[in-house]
Amino acid sequence: MAFPSHLSPTRSPVGGLRLLAAALVVPAIGACAAAQVELPEPRPIVIRSGARLYPEKPRMEEIDAWFRPEMQNIEQDPSFMIEAVTRDTPSYPWESLFIVGDTAKIGVERTGSPEAVSTYQIYAHLHLMKVKGRLREFLPAAADAEGFMLERAILARVSDVWFYGRGVFDAEAFDPLEELLFSNEAGYLDAFILTARGDEFGEERKRWLQEDPEALERYREWFVDTFEQEPPGLREVG
Repeated sequence: MAFPSHLSPTRSPVGGLRLLAAALVVPAIGACAAAQVELPEPRPIVIRSGARLYPEKPRMEEIDAWFRPEMQNIEQDPSFMIEAVTRDTPSYPWESLFIVGDTAKIGVERTGSPEAVSTYQIYAHLHLMKVKGRLREFLPAAADAEGFMLERAILARVSDVWFYGRGVFDAEAFDPLEELLFSNEAGYLDAFILTARGDEFGEERKRWLQEDPEALERYREWFVDTFEQEPPGLREVG
């Protein structure tokens, strides 16, 4: 299912994953009954290096159970706006998020995966809900978290959305989200964040390296083997 090639800054454009997920809803018997959903069997996720992940259906069903209500809130709640705007270059979600009042804007690469839009919307939505004091509705385990722990919890949730999109709906690969997903699933989420954003989370990065001086090199070797390039925060820019 195609997503519009241009995202103007308008209210909560519907991302590709939401459109695909909505197509699976089977009308329930009775007006008040919840819609029954049967997900397709997940497929392995393979990237250019040959590294792969094997999503399991029970986990995909768990993600589906919170993904749909959150996307519905993004689309229908009139108390805020999520604006997805196109940009010419790829970016990680945190690089293009701006929150002003009740509006969150997030940039998504124009030529990137159409399904990435929904995933970036989730990132923007969770941060906006934190600002509005409503995060407990959507990510209760992190409702009181701040700083690095908050960002870690949100990125773990974003990683799950992409796992769901790639595994269930065969979403088109998108490098920034592939890096997040594979890092998270390999147990390198902390390393991914603290390497890419060491200046932002300086104290956490210092403590991480003090506790395990070999952690950065171990992560770097894994990342290069998996993605055939240096990780964000260590690669040359420009």
